[in-house]
Amino acid sequence: MEYTIQKLARMSGVSTRTLRYYDEIHILKPARINSSGYRIYGQEQVDRLQQILFYRELDVSLGEIGKMLSTPDFAVQNALRSHREKLLAKRARLDALIANVEKTLAYAKGETEMADQEKFEGFKQKQIEENERQYGAEIREKYGEEAVDRSNQKFQDMTEEEYKQVTALNERFMQTLLEAYQTGDPAGELAQQAADLHRQWLTFYWDSYSKEAHAGLAQMYVDDPRFTAYYDKNQPGLAAFLRDAVLIFTGTKKNKA
Repeated sequence: MEYTIQKLARMSGVSTRTLRYYDEIHILKPARINSSGYRIYGQEQVDRLQQILFYRELDVSLGEIGKMLSTPDFAVQNALRSHREKLLAKRARLDALIANVEKTLAYAKGETEMADQEKFEGFKQKQIEENERQYGAEIREKYGEEAVDRSNQKFQDMTEEEYKQVTALNERFMQTLLEAYQTGDPAGELAQQAADLHRQWLTFYWDSYSKEAHAGLAQMYVDDPRFTAYYDKNQPGLAAFLRDAVLIFTGTKKNKA
């Protein structure tokens, strides 16, 4: 069956303006243009639009969606299974947030008790799942399933005060790191202070700290483009600067001064 752009828009809930934009950026081209100049979409385009909307629901960027859908080995059934797993995880997170809101309402009305730790369970679970989605495979391969699971559980068990502390510590670390970068010296006082703040931040998540693991993580910030992008969005070259500062801090790279 074929659809005009207006019919596809009504059926899918996607505006005609969005469909035209998808055409412009080459992630959803119409099957053909009819004699009147209208875009016509067939079954292949309908199925592709469904995939795009699945990925958008999971907050994947249009650029990444285009790359995935255009790969020669893209398999629809595998993609659907992956969508299902991620959507189930998202539903579980939303269920947890809804339950948290309901309990908070009951607590506000004096109908139940609510520990401070409980107030943040849904939000912490969201962060864990986001980290798993972006970096889980690499981190688990490097550090092992048990170590990552213990780290996630430690974060989940944080009290309200600990959660505030780690959030404030991360902000202080990033600010110090940015200031240190301006000095251009990873062995300098500010850079080494940033490396130590990074160590302190890690101890909120790790069962035990080691210089070797710290250095390995810092190297991953440079080796993995996703980690690099996270730091370099604030300042190009920041990930490599942090890596060098941590290697000096941990004694795995000697200061040449």
